[in-house]
Amino acid sequence: MIDKNVVRDLVEEWLKDKEYFLVGVEISADDKIVVEIDHADGVWIEDCVQLSRYIEDHLSRDEEDYELEVGSAGLGQPFKVPQQYVNYIGKEVEVLDADGKKYRGVMKSVDGRDFTITFKEKVKKEGAKRPVLEDVDKTFGMDTVKYAKYLISFK
Repeated sequence: MIDKNVVRDLVEEWLKDKEYFLVGVEISADDKIVVEIDHADGVWIEDCVQLSRYIEDHLSRDEEDYELEVGSAGLGQPFKVPQQYVNYIGKEVEVLDADGKKYRGVMKSVDGRDFTITFKEKVKKEGAKRPVLEDVDKTFGMDTVKYAKYLISFK
């Protein structure tokens, strides 16, 4: 079986001095290698082809037969690495917390493994008859939410 760390090291080597970042490397039991990369401005197919060729040039098919797939982290898929959270600051996201509650709001900031979103919530002001919508900030831990992802909007 192909060593995941070997593939990860090859990808990191190729990524050096590029604005891309590694999202994930998965290797199945039947040696299907899936590499996901991302970039703040999106991923170009030509770069996926270059990375694929780079990996193939450094792995021997004589030693291991494998299938290789290189692509971008899917738009609208849950974030996997902190850099994805950073890339979506100022954009609309959806978060499913550990209790199963969904929040939709704007990614406000990222601090280490914590991130803050701003969302609308009905708040009843003292002395008011009805609640009003207000912007509320909520901070989550990347490791404690079920997912956070870019909210695709066709408005």
